[in-house]
Amino acid sequence: MASDIEFSFRRLTPAAQRHIRVFQIHQFLDRFAMGLTVSVVALALVDRGMDLFQISLLFAAYSVTALIMELPFGGLADNIGRKPVFLTAVSASLISLALFLSSSDFYVLSLSFAFIGFGRALRSGTLDAWFVEHFREKAQNVDVQPALAKAQWANGMGLAFGAIVGGWLPDAFGTVATQFGFSAYDVAYMASFAMMTMVLLYTVFTITEEPRPLHPKALWLGFTNVPVVVRNSGFLALRHPALSLLLAALGLLLMATNPVEVLWPTHLKPMLEGDHANTVIGMLTAACFFSIAVGASLSPHINRLFKRRDAVTLSVALVCLAVLQIALALQGDIVGFACILVLYFVFLGVGETPASSILHASVENHQRSTMLSLRSLVQQLGATIGLIFVGAIAEGYSTPVGWMVGTAFVVSALLLTVLLAWRLRESG
Repeated sequence: MASDIEFSFRRLTPAAQRHIRVFQIHQFLDRFAMGLTVSVVALALVDRGMDLFQISLLFAAYSVTALIMELPFGGLADNIGRKPVFLTAVSASLISLALFLSSSDFYVLSLSFAFIGFGRALRSGTLDAWFVEHFREKAQNVDVQPALAKAQWANGMGLAFGAIVGGWLPDAFGTVATQFGFSAYDVAYMASFAMMTMVLLYTVFTITEEPRPLHPKALWLGFTNVPVVVRNSGFLALRHPALSLLLAALGLLLMATNPVEVLWPTHLKPMLEGDHANTVIGMLTAACFFSIAVGASLSPHINRLFKRRDAVTLSVALVCLAVLQIALALQGDIVGFACILVLYFVFLGVGETPASSILHASVENHQRSTMLSLRSLVQQLGATIGLIFVGAIAEGYSTPVGWMVGTAFVVSALLLTVLLAWRLRESG
């Protein structure tokens, strides 16, 4: 099989260059709209009277919905088209934002978070597939990976800048919002609603796709195939002990790290004073996104230090995460907390690449999608359990106590990855 031609943006045809730019702008706008609420969502819920356990339950509602819906909707875009599925996802996001803005009732907010999970399940890889397919048509035999990297860069920038602006808006316009009976944090949600509407219009007018015949049974087949997908992926994992160890470790890891990602703004806010607290949180949220990217870029270099043994690199990342999670829980000032938090997200990024490498090296091409679906399911399940468990401890005692208890999950994941490293060395 001939290797792909080396990517060079300048040498691409005008149609291929435009295709990349259109998708970059799309990814930036979509993630910017999401980022506007990322940094303030937990604070907005506290402002609506939710306690830490209720906040954890709301995020669990999102995770469970995404978990349940991701498998049946995974193949829907292949059947009816990428564009209509993505437009449905954006509509779900708009409904979620409207529900959030309309109420402070826990059950209405639960429905809002469920719609976020529904949108996440529909969004998953939908337009990525559209981008790759059309790029290969417009730039035949050209390496697609650098083009995807350009889109991923726009994706990250959108989230980062959205988080900064989303944190700044309540500080800048919160007083005006409260005069009209809204929460200060509603400003960020209103801005997100406006941006998401722009994403909807941009998708309608710039994303072109040949209409596909609608198959009424496509959605029903998606749901009826879920038990088959779960069964096949489960049997595959059982036949490969290394995969079972990796998936269990990833599930345990999410049980510990997801509560940190969700609850840290509520813990940090009391440390901040003045009229710019939300802006600081927004900037720190953006720094966390950048830190994951930095960690991912450092991961190959760290891996070479350990002779490209992915399981060893993953174990080292988990050791650092366990230490940093305890250190984070012990911080009482903004400078120390921010520094530890940034390092924490760096090592989250470091661990992502070796985990993916182990998974992809353990399966054949025809098994890959099945195993990725199972990984997503296990991680969402771990995140849900961790949020409920640690959230209950955080509400009953304190957030630092919840995080420190959650460190036990990281240690458990570490033990599994050490065993994984031993098995891979023996089999290698």
